[in-house]
Amino acid sequence: MTSVTSGAGELRGSRAVVAPGERGATRIADRVVAKIAAQAAREAIGSLPEEATTPHATVAVHHNAAHLRLHLELDYPTDIGARCGAVRRHVAERVGELVGMEVPEVAVHVERLHLTAAHGEPQGRTP
Repeated sequence: MTSVTSGAGELRGSRAVVAPGERGATRIADRVVAKIAAQAAREAIGSLPEEATTPHATVAVHHNAAHLRLHLELDYPTDIGARCGAVRRHVAERVGELVGMEVPEVAVHVERLHLTAAHGEPQGRTP
């Protein structure tokens, strides 16, 4: 077996052994992180009325940290603060697990509320 030493590592046979500090890095595109965040938001929200649009996200990645903005619609009546908090926690956890980034910020923007009434109850104001 022939061994050749170079600045980038050692070449043994047909495999190069590169020191960890000299290896390349994997970069995940911002739009991919945004799609993962939007999917995680859908998981956290659960079912929505048919007329609701699916959540979407925007992301800014700086130094391996993803700062997220989620835009979503919720049913109403609901505890909006609790639901947004649950979405924040779930999205931060899933993005961290799947892409290996820190998620120090998840801003949730509720774009619209969809009134859901119990079956047989009137909707809106009654005289």
